[in-house]
Amino acid sequence: MVLLGRSWLLAVVVFLYLPIAVMVAMAFNASPLYALPIEPSLRWFVALGSDTPLLNATGNSLVIAVATSILATLVGTLAAVALSRRSFRGRSLLKVLLLPPIAIPWLITGTAMLVFFFWTGIGRGVHAMMIGHVALAIPYVVLVVGTGMEAVRVDLEEAAMSLGSTPVHAFLAVTLPLVAPSIVAAALFAFAVSLDQFVVSYFLSTPGVSTLPVEIYASIRKGFTPEINAISAIFFGVSTLLVLVFAQLSQLGGRRDRR
Repeated sequence: MVLLGRSWLLAVVVFLYLPIAVMVAMAFNASPLYALPIEPSLRWFVALGSDTPLLNATGNSLVIAVATSILATLVGTLAAVALSRRSFRGRSLLKVLLLPPIAIPWLITGTAMLVFFFWTGIGRGVHAMMIGHVALAIPYVVLVVGTGMEAVRVDLEEAAMSLGSTPVHAFLAVTLPLVAPSIVAAALFAFAVSLDQFVVSYFLSTPGVSTLPVEIYASIRKGFTPEINAISAIFFGVSTLLVLVFAQLSQLGGRRDRR
């Protein structure tokens, strides 16, 4: 039974990572037709340096993702603190309203944002994509940080205030360090949601100004190029490194007893 469980787990991991492994391998393959055996080469990474549309789209994606991560984490963290530490009328309703934006298909969300932005005069472009990405990421941040807040005991802040600390100082000195891993996780989550977002970016982008997923989609329609494998391999490596760093800093999986 144990062997069957381990075999099933291995099959799931292979199913998840085999396509990524093939993509990364082909990024280092000299053949543009993916001929085997693989001839190790950095040809497509060099060619990527002269692919202006792909580089511009990558720059737009990074700028939007970083801004989305900062804004969504700030707004979402404040909202999570208010929902976890304050009692007010409509609190339960607000918590329920956080779920639909996550569950609603992004196609409907993108269409709604396109209509709303034209109706209000916001229009399309980088600024519109940034607003849309922030709106999509905030519910994730609230849920992640809110879960972290639930694990922090309220009486710790109360004890600090009983010793003369102000509510703001008690939060900054006691609660914030304890919930910091959740905030970092939420920021990374918001960054990933923005970087991977295609539908909303597709609806709100303008000709000549797009994000990486939209540019990859447009490139595939014209004909797949190996430069896409190269940029995808770079992003996979960077994102994996960020996850490993966060896992190390936040002690995911618990601390090992070294006695």
